Amino acid sequence: MRALNLVIPFSLPPAEHARDLLAQLQAPAMAKLLSRASLKSKTTASGLDACLPHERWLAGHTSDNSPAISTALMAELGLKNESGYWFVVQPVHLHVARDHLVLTDYRQLNLSESEAKTLFDAAHPLFEEQNYRLLFGSKDYWFMQADAWADFRTCTPDAACGHNIDVWSPSGGSAREWRRLQNEVQMLWHQHPLNEAREQNNHPRVNGLWLWGGSQANESSLAVRTLASHLNTTHQMFDISSNEPSTHILDSLSSAALADDWSSWLHNMSIIDHDHLAPALAALDSGQLAVVNVILSDSTRLVYWSIARNSFRKFWAKPSLGRLAA
Repeated sequence: MRALNLVIPFSLPPAEHARDLLAQLQAPAMAKLLSRASLKSKTTASGLDACLPHERWLAGHTSDNSPAISTALMAELGLKNESGYWFVVQPVHLHVARDHLVLTDYRQLNLSESEAKTLFDAAHPLFEEQNYRLLFGSKDYWFMQADAWADFRTCTPDAACGHNIDVWSPSGGSAREWRRLQNEVQMLWHQHPLNEAREQNNHPRVNGLWLWGGSQANESSLAVRTLASHLNTTHQMFDISSNEPSTHILDSLSSAALADDWSSWLHNMSIIDHDHLAPALAALDSGQLAVVNVILSDSTRLVYWSIARNSFRKFWAKPSLGRLAA
């Protein structure tokens, strides 16, 4: 391996907490890397985009839509699709606010494979009745074929998380048809014994579906396949024996940041630093890597830092985490 890209979503602390968080953060490898790295790019989004900055970067995405990831993710999960236009469909919990519904973090559902299959089996006939194919990929990812919905503008669940779904729900010519189908599923699930049991066990009800990632069958780029592979697997340590460039997504901060759980954020940042950044810098110092690129982001910002082996000559650069707040 000659180059390594490490993408770390939600690694940029919010401005209002940055000073306090960085005073507590134990991340010596990150401090060393940032003190010697060169800034390659820095972007700021509006906060109303259809995907988060790191999702846009990973997918090489330019349009104001969620990445066209459905068929690449289907392939990752071993599902074959020979034709048609497909969407990712995810079971979610919608929080009832005073006058609207808010999408919550799907990672916090703690939905088991058997629970997901039970809910899928209950909803499946509703889709069939309206001539839509619905396939089960995993507990988190189902897939729907809707050839007439290729004009939909959809948002990723992480971009919409914590927001009023009225603003972030799919829009397009058949949006009303999707809302009607989702309402039928919600009514079916409302009194389902599984949801009753989850509520008794203090688990959030599964009371909605999130539609996104539409793509034509067999339509995927290498960048989109990289993102799909990340969604399908837990992270494994990079392989320094390879000569090919590699991209790894370290996504253990997202849930903590979305929940404003900064204690967990500090803990997980320290783990990322010890388990991934420190070994990457050691491989760079030994010549096993030529370049380490670190892509840091939050919900609106993305900063791309690059450090080459000769950057270690900057012996005068004092390790500092200050650039995380820039």
